[in-house]
Amino acid sequence: MDTTPPNAAAGQAALPADAAAMRDAIVQKLTYDLGKSRLGARDRDWFMAASMAVRDHIVDRWIDLTRATYQSGAKQVYYLSLEFLVGRLFRDNVSNLGLGETVRLALDSLGVDGTKLREAEQDAALGNGGLGRLAACFMESMATLSIPAFGYGIRYDHGLFRQIIRDGWQREYPEDWLTFGNPWEFARPEIAHEIGFGGTVEAATVSGARVRHVWKPAETVQAVAYDTPIVGWRGRHVNTLRLWSARAADPLRLEAFNRGDHVGALADRMKAEAISRLLYPSDETPAGQELRLRQEYFFTSAALQDLVRRHLRVFGDLRSLPDRVAVQLNDTHPAIAVTELMRILVDLHDIPWEEAWKATRGTISYTNHTLLPEALESWPVPLMERMLPRHMQLIYLINALHLDEVRQAFPGDTSLLSSVSLIEEGHGRRVRMGHLAFIGSHKVNGVSALHSDLLKKTVFADLDRVAPGRITNKTNGITFRRWLQQSNPHLTSLLVEAVGPKVLDDESALEKLRPLAEDAGFRERFAAVKRANKEALAAMVRERFQLRLDTEAIFDVQIKRIHEYKRQLLNVLEAVALYDEIRSQPTRDWVPRVKILAGKAAASYHTAKLIIKLAHDVARVVNSDPTVHDRLKIMFLPNYNVSLAELIVPAADLSEQISTAGMEASGTGNMKFALNGALTIGTLDGANVEIKQHVGDENIFIFGLTTDQVEENRRKGWRGEVAIERSRRLEEALEQVEKGVFSPDDCDRYRDLVAGLRAADWFMVAADFDSYYETQRQVEERWRDPAGWGRSAVLNTANVGWFSSDRTIAEYAEEIWNVPVKR
Repeated sequence: MDTTPPNAAAGQAALPADAAAMRDAIVQKLTYDLGKSRLGARDRDWFMAASMAVRDHIVDRWIDLTRATYQSGAKQVYYLSLEFLVGRLFRDNVSNLGLGETVRLALDSLGVDGTKLREAEQDAALGNGGLGRLAACFMESMATLSIPAFGYGIRYDHGLFRQIIRDGWQREYPEDWLTFGNPWEFARPEIAHEIGFGGTVEAATVSGARVRHVWKPAETVQAVAYDTPIVGWRGRHVNTLRLWSARAADPLRLEAFNRGDHVGALADRMKAEAISRLLYPSDETPAGQELRLRQEYFFTSAALQDLVRRHLRVFGDLRSLPDRVAVQLNDTHPAIAVTELMRILVDLHDIPWEEAWKATRGTISYTNHTLLPEALESWPVPLMERMLPRHMQLIYLINALHLDEVRQAFPGDTSLLSSVSLIEEGHGRRVRMGHLAFIGSHKVNGVSALHSDLLKKTVFADLDRVAPGRITNKTNGITFRRWLQQSNPHLTSLLVEAVGPKVLDDESALEKLRPLAEDAGFRERFAAVKRANKEALAAMVRERFQLRLDTEAIFDVQIKRIHEYKRQLLNVLEAVALYDEIRSQPTRDWVPRVKILAGKAAASYHTAKLIIKLAHDVARVVNSDPTVHDRLKIMFLPNYNVSLAELIVPAADLSEQISTAGMEASGTGNMKFALNGALTIGTLDGANVEIKQHVGDENIFIFGLTTDQVEENRRKGWRGEVAIERSRRLEEALEQVEKGVFSPDDCDRYRDLVAGLRAADWFMVAADFDSYYETQRQVEERWRDPAGWGRSAVLNTANVGWFSSDRTIAEYAEEIWNVPVKR
């Protein structure tokens, strides 16, 4: 029986050969790989079949390029990151392979809705926010620039969590992204490395005074590889993202099972597999801290064992590691790599200490992403001694040799010794992992000019004295393929028409847009694209949340991880103050505004979760007040992920980058919004400083205290009540929040939150409120001038080509990794 849809059969004869071949491949995958008929196939089935058909176009070149890399002896980059927030890969791979039209025609001929097919793909739950998204952009750029590279991380079964909002409160549920399989990955059960924990260290005399240390772990877990090919632009190169899944060495204690202890028989398996269950398990308990440490060592050890095995097979001599291998630590999570590589070289391969240390430091480099003390990880010494006893011995030895060098260079400076030591002695002895990463790396980089400068002045000030020149800057970037070409195809088409197809390959071609900012006709077409994107977002909100958004309003967007320093609270308080003004002057000609927020709070971060609740409480009151009507709407979009960002970013008019100055390392959301023609309102923090330099002072809205002013306030014992007393708007807004106007079911819900603002106001919410409020009114005045706003929007897009991750990776390659770049 013929199950071909009538409309499909009529069009098949006219299909180009490549589209017909793709159609046939999709049907074959559906039938023989999935065991489904065309008549009974659902959107997810078509997605799986189409993905596997596209994947076939990747595999040959992936294998060929990998073989060529080994044969040429090229130096490889190994990028270690606890997060890789790759999002959906179907559109990414189709676009980078140049198969967009081919796949579209093939699906049309089968009567398959391409949009529904793409939406059937689950976002890979492998990250939380900017750190993971940056790693994903970097992997794509390395492939685009033909830099041979492996990404190493963890294949989380359930990711961070799926955020559900119930009555305004965040609730966490496991992500289920692997339930129906992942068509992009290849299981590699033959590639498994043993990862040890606990146990004892024995010293065996080899000859004379020479001693070899043998670690005998009490527990062994297997790290099993899963490979995902990462395709560069135009398919020029394909790299590998290798993620590790934890497996018990013995999946079932048969004796216990046969005794009837069916649950206990699986205890070891559950303990082992917990390592790759969740990203960032809560570390509020000792067990949670231990699991975090197990995760970090697990994937780092697996990665290093893997690359050492590969290096020995190809080159034979581990002393050549720095010449053939570049290991980049993405933040402090994989800092244990320093001691693990030393353990492998010294204990397992008998390389003398001095040679091993030279090889280790020459191979490893470290990216710092934060100035927050809690993010510069440290582990209790007793925990390290119990879980990683040999590594703790190595840390003591590395520290002793390091302090000897410092003592010789700075005689008599005991405070310096204490500051640069790997062991923090106060309030319980702890291992400083950021210090370990610094000492064991040949280069340490910040991720914006301001951040790199602050590294030298704050957390690594004394280490910078000891090792001047080691800290360098590599300002973050984003891949324009994902955040312009795929997320905003209408704008991409307009740009190609305006400045030529070179803009697809060379981000600097965006500069040709500058003269068009003065062209009223082009500005109107640019604005029409923005309106269409806003209508698409509004349609989604209306369908899912039954809230109508005015697409003529300013779409004012803050989407990022919920944290006090990112100051979603400041945004919400400004909304309260604006709401009061609208109610008190209902006949005034207000500029309509839609405030859109999204982001997840860490499961154990109670203040951040309270801020989410406040946003919902305020939204409930504002959105239901007939006095306000469409002049102000507030929307919190749940379960923020890459796919949601791809819908929101092209629709944004105003980009909220309002972190406390000196606390955001870089940010990449600011770059994505500016690229898509949104204007930024922000502090002089992170990459905002460089965006301001590139787009021009008149095309960005800057407010608030500078980094130096924030530090001065803190040093002088600043109290928020000073700012509150001189700001009527802020005082009234806080009083409403504090007294339960927005939380009549629990009038004391936000009392402590407000008390914190009246007291230390550590994140300068009260201190910056008036400046923020007044700058928002400047935004509205600019909005009233469509020509002025449109000019600034075009110039934002035209002037941010420098923020491409291709530029960032090229700088890493040339200045840190010493590998060639092919453009």
